[in-house]
Amino acid sequence: MGISDIDTDYNNYTHHTDSYALRYNYERNFGTTFPDGLLDDFEADLIYQMSKFDPVKEIEGAKSLIQFFKDRQVSFCFATGALPKPAMIKLQQCDIWYDEKILATSKTHESREGFVLDAIAKAKSFYNIERFDQILSLGDGVWDLKTAQNLSLDFVGIGDRNRKKLIENGAKNCFSDLTQFRERFL
Repeated sequence: MGISDIDTDYNNYTHHTDSYALRYNYERNFGTTFPDGLLDDFEADLIYQMSKFDPVKEIEGAKSLIQFFKDRQVSFCFATGALPKPAMIKLQQCDIWYDEKILATSKTHESREGFVLDAIAKAKSFYNIERFDQILSLGDGVWDLKTAQNLSLDFVGIGDRNRKKLIENGAKNCFSDLTQFRERFL
């Protein structure tokens, strides 16, 4: 993309998403507005780069959790700071069921709140539900927790890497992996 000076201090980022990171670093480097079409070029480049590396590995318990939800007709959706095509490739590499109709990404919303709200709206439409009684937001980063807090959603932390930070910032439920979450929480 021609960006040579990438800010690796993520505390400087307003949003922790692929689309924002690209725009932020582009505008920092070139001092000009982010051009139309660059996000599409970036997504295509990410897909190309992904073809050069080993497939991603499933987050422990992800596939079985999605199957658990499907078997019990529990409504769920995917909200990610990634771009759609790389996100779908990762799901395919892990053999995890998904439907593009319940996938919300940073392609349409730079803010996490934006694509989480989009995911909820997509889930309502997909499952033909007017209102959810409870919405759980699962994530592994403090930005996921803050998003859930900003939207008044229940949050569940996944993974041990950021567990301490999540708890310090108000997370009440944290699990080492998705299998532990399913076994102890659901």
